[in-house]
Amino acid sequence: MKRTVAKLEVRLDSWLREFGPKGRESVAADSVEQLLDELEGRYPKLRFKLRDETGQLRKYVRVFVDGKDVSGTSGVSTGLEGARSVDILHSIAGG
Repeated sequence: MKRTVAKLEVRLDSWLREFGPKGRESVAADSVEQLLDELEGRYPKLRFKLRDETGQLRKYVRVFVDGKDVSGTSGVSTGLEGARSVDILHSIAGG
């Protein structure tokens, strides 16, 4: 039996919108990794803005699945079953 992958609403912060969708994007994915693959496929300029060369989230990128920050825990391996929305934020560091 083939499993149906639910579509999620994805939102990027204002800095990341320069490289990706300007508003909300509907994406079907089973994991954060698959979601990022799909976004980078649609918007090639996002490549290496969200993840490093090893495929892990960049230090200053935060991913929120239904409001919960998964960046410092399961990261890209986070499953999205039952999730409804994903927010991706890029924080600016400096001093």
